[in-house]
Amino acid sequence: MKYSQYFIPTQKNFPSDAEIISHKLMIRSGMIKQASSGIYSWLPLGLKVLKKIENIVREEQNKAGAIELLMPTIQSSDLWVQSGRYEDYGKEMLRFKDRSEREMLYGPTNEELITNIFQSYISSYKDLPKNLYHIQWKFRDELRPRFGIMRGREFLMKDNYSFDLDESLAKKSYNNMFSAYIKTFLRMGLTPITLRAETGPIGGSLSHEFQILANTGESTLYYDQELEKINPETINPEKLQTYYAAVDDQHDQNKCPIPKENLKISKGIEVGHIFYFGTKYSEKLNALIQNKDGKKFPVHMGSYGIGVSRLVGAIIEAYHDEKGIKWPLSVAPFTLSIINLMTDDKLCSEKSEFYYNKFIENNIDVLFDDRNCSIGKKLSDNELIGIPFQVIIGKRDLNEGVVEIKDRLNNLTERISADNVVDYILKKIKI
Repeated sequence: MKYSQYFIPTQKNFPSDAEIISHKLMIRSGMIKQASSGIYSWLPLGLKVLKKIENIVREEQNKAGAIELLMPTIQSSDLWVQSGRYEDYGKEMLRFKDRSEREMLYGPTNEELITNIFQSYISSYKDLPKNLYHIQWKFRDELRPRFGIMRGREFLMKDNYSFDLDESLAKKSYNNMFSAYIKTFLRMGLTPITLRAETGPIGGSLSHEFQILANTGESTLYYDQELEKINPETINPEKLQTYYAAVDDQHDQNKCPIPKENLKISKGIEVGHIFYFGTKYSEKLNALIQNKDGKKFPVHMGSYGIGVSRLVGAIIEAYHDEKGIKWPLSVAPFTLSIINLMTDDKLCSEKSEFYYNKFIENNIDVLFDDRNCSIGKKLSDNELIGIPFQVIIGKRDLNEGVVEIKDRLNNLTERISADNVVDYILKKIKI
């Protein structure tokens, strides 16, 4: 994609109403634009990152055996009344009436709807286990939405729900999702820390939240240093659930079960939450399973959420500097940018076009900064939007037969032979 033909409305100054760095940088880099309080339009650069994250989440869900469907954003109140949550949920639920005066709501979560889907089609133990998920927009009418997409009113979530015959089998499904979540966050270049959590209004007896480390995070975490050394190929959920981790208001140094030298302290941001809640919804919504003896029992359920849009902000909180964003390669909007510093120079333009076409031939998602603007603006814009690799084409370097390559994540720069640029980048990104 050529920068001159794309749409990246960068801004020089930080927005006055933004409080945290991810909100500031997402506005400045032209990723989002506020439509109303807590609601944002996703502009092309932001949408590309959102889709990269969504695809990683989807791939790991599929690998774990979950099956994708899509439930609506708008739900009838009937199932929520039946489950007992319609009045209990509070003012965060946006309620309204349709033209026929039926009570409707903009779904903040989907336990009732998915249980109804399951109840309508599955009644035998032979059809278990099942795990169904969707990635869908949700709405919660926050009283004071803030921090941009980190605590907005409209947000993109991955929700999935497991269905099992009994508690022991349900916990196997729970642990399967526990592992999938760890793998998901590691693929994004994040360090996930798992904490035992309260089940809250969703209910149930078992719950974990997943926080990722970020120096500007919203929570202070105290945790066993072993949680930073997880190998995605050898995840043991049962063992990981035994490691110590606590947020600041739950940590008591005098009662901490691990040695001080093994205790790490960092900031964190919650990006996922999983629950086992047994038969809470299946009993109320009549989702019964017939076992091999012909007896009917309420199905055992779990629910599992990942904040897909929230992850965009969380990754920025974890990866940024004073110049802008530093995207990990797996979620970056583009793999590299080609920056032509001298658009009026024939050799620079020809070499830039040559690289651009070569990278496209190799299926590399490349942004070619061909704009006729100052060198300073080109360099600052590319630092701001944080694309992992920059191929910087300058007249003086080309006359010496070299090109400057910058690794934005590590802020390391190399000058290499102009003939080796394509191979160098391909090796870096392991193509």
